[in-house]
Formats: sequence, structure tokens, C-alpha cells
Amino acid sequence: MNYSECIENARTRIGNYCKACPECNGRACKNQMPGPGAKGVGDTAIRNYDKWKEIRVQMDTIAENKPVDTSQELFGKKFKYPFFAGPVGAVGLHYGDCLDDVAYNDILVSSCAKYGIAAFTGDGVDSNVMVAATKAIKKTDGIGIPTVKPWNLDVIAGKMEMVHESKALAVAMDIDAAGLPFLKNMEPPAGSKTVEELRQIAKMAGTPFIVKGVMTVKGALKAKEAGASAIVVSNHGGRVLDQCPATAEVLEEIALAVGDSMKIFVDGGIRSGVDVFKALALGADAVIIARPFVTAVYGGAEEGVKSYIEKLGTELEDTMKMCGVTSLEEIDRDCVWTRS
Repeated sequence: MNYSECIENARTRIGNYCKACPECNGRACKNQMPGPGAKGVGDTAIRNYDKWKEIRVQMDTIAENKPVDTSQELFGKKFKYPFFAGPVGAVGLHYGDCLDDVAYNDILVSSCAKYGIAAFTGDGVDSNVMVAATKAIKKTDGIGIPTVKPWNLDVIAGKMEMVHESKALAVAMDIDAAGLPFLKNMEPPAGSKTVEELRQIAKMAGTPFIVKGVMTVKGALKAKEAGASAIVVSNHGGRVLDQCPATAEVLEEIALAVGDSMKIFVDGGIRSGVDVFKALALGADAVIIARPFVTAVYGGAEEGVKSYIEKLGTELEDTMKMCGVTSLEEIDRDCVWTRS
């Protein structure tokens, strides 16, 4: 099965909101929520996609002809590629009820681990989601990253116990989920966290702690102060705040401010191995891709995930070769062109 076949299969299974488009660009679903769309007018997901396309790669084939190495070591583990599957929650609501979060995460985590990358898993009001996700990660010897919502500290402490049991290589918190209605209605309150609260959570984690949802230099430096091992430059795919900048527009300045003090992930509209290359050139250590992996799971389960990983990996390898680099460490700012 190739990814095009996977998309065709997904269209018969994925429900009415997602259109399983050939290229997931945010236009067909726009502001559909429930569904994979973005908040408000729905333009942030579209902008995320479009801004990567405005960046161009610099071809250079006057270089040594040797094999390309796409591998990367992160948090003590070696991966075949510098991209990860992103966390998605409430798949039955947003994408189609032939899968629930438990079944979805079980397929995604095991398939990603088998084919050389790792999956971030989601969290939700149903406590079974985190239970099943961490069990799936444990079955892969910790090759997965649970993503905990910014609940109140007592709830987070309970979630962290499951993370420890799973032996996950890292744990994330999507702090940008602070505006979700089910968090606002909790008692005691959940949502936004201070630097001191994040510091407490990082200590609870007991493993590399990733703060997901950073869109400014100021936010990145706060996460660093809190003791985070990594950040994810992310606007939650446009789903929590309308009319944000694209992640491609803010990544470079954040990467320059942070330097080598933390690992930097980025998500939002990255859809090809060429886009992965661009993100690395602008300072990311790795990227996260969410929505297309949903299509992969719905359209082909393990085989669908394998097809998408191989598609992205082949595109990345080809781009590196044509731009005169043979390792991820060689990808730098000179490898891309942006409009001044």
C-alpha cells in the first residue's frame, strides 16, 4: 500500500468532517469543529500550511556523492527520521467512530515504533485514554511520548504515575490546550500555568519534559526557566486561538533565542519531507505531524502508518541529497531561501 491508496481507503472510514484530502492543507475542513478544522474563521491551519510552501530549498549538487543519513538521537534513543507522529484526541468525534482513542493510539504507537520513529499520544476527559496510551507505550519499551493536558496539579500527578509506569522516553504537556472548554469548567481550575507550576510539573515528570504550544521568544524562555528539556513551537493547529502567526513564521527567532539550551520541535502544516528539511534548516531539531497520521491509521492501520513514514523519509532523503547535505547536522540556514 502506498499513501495515495491509504487516502482512498480512509475516505470510506473517516466520517463527514475530514475529507481525507490528497494534501492536508486546512481548506476543505476550514473552521469545522468537531472535525479537524481550526477555530474562528479557520485561517490559522491554512496559514501554517501556506507559509512552509513560501520557503524554498537551495539546490546544490556540487558535493561529495555519499549515502544520506537521516537518523537522529533524541533523549537517549536513536530514530530513523527526525519526525514524529502528533497527539490527537477524541478521534471518534472528530474523524469517525470506527476507531476510538484507545484503538487509534494502540495502532499508532506500535506502528511508529516498528518503523523507526515515535508517536506522541493524546489525553482527554476519559481517563481510559491516558491509561491505554501509556500501556501502548510500555509495550514498545517506552518508544512514545504521552501528552498530558494542563489539568490541575493533583490530576497531573496521577497522570505522571502512568507515565512512569510506561517508561516513556519523555512526556509532553500541550499548554496551548488551556482554552479548551472542558478544562475551564474543572474544579479546582485547570488551564494556564505559571513558570513555578511548570517547574513543579517538570519535577513530577522524572523524565525529559516537553512544553508544547510555544509561539513566542518570551514563552520559550519561560519554558526554559521552568526546567523544560524541550519545547514544541505550535499553535495547536489553529484549534485554540484564531488568527495566530504560522509556526514557520516564528520558529527561527525562537530557535535563535533558545540556542542549544533545549531541544526544539515544531508542528503545524508540515506535510512532506521537504517541509521537514525546511524546519530543520530554520532551527528545529525535529518536527511533529498530526492530521495526516490520522488518515494513515484510518486508511491502512499499521500498513498506512508505514506508507506515510516511508513517503516522508524518501522525500527528506532526496531533498538532502539534492541540497548537498548527507546528515541532519549539515542542514543549516543556508539550505533554504525565504523572502526578505
